[in-house]
Amino acid sequence: QVHLVESGGGLVQAGGSLRLSCTASGRTFRTYTMSWFRQVPGKEREFAASSHWTGSTYYADSVKGRFTISRDNAENTIYLQMNSLKPEDTAVYYCAAKVRFSSGSYDSSRDYQYWGQGTQVTVSS
Repeated sequence: QVHLVESGGGLVQAGGSLRLSCTASGRTFRTYTMSWFRQVPGKEREFAASSHWTGSTYYADSVKGRFTISRDNAENTIYLQMNSLKPEDTAVYYCAAKVRFSSGSYDSSRDYQYWGQGTQVTVSS
């Protein structure tokens, strides 16, 4: 079992920046694909960014060039640096872990085994 805890959400003006953090329990963190998803009320959870266990990173088109995902395997932590924030980035952001070699895609929420509780990000115009 992996326990994920997010932090760093909050209220920011459009054009501002926030950094989200997610710390995982366990000793096999480096073998997980770690990703950020986000969700607004009434909509499905959508992919934002992923840090594959091989070292590759992936981004949704909507955040590419503005968000950066990074990981510190020694600290069992991933980060999401969010710059040039827009009101449409407002959502609950979730950290998720996908076990190595499990089926499915890095950008599909249904293929992740572990989830954090979520952290609210609100961008005012």
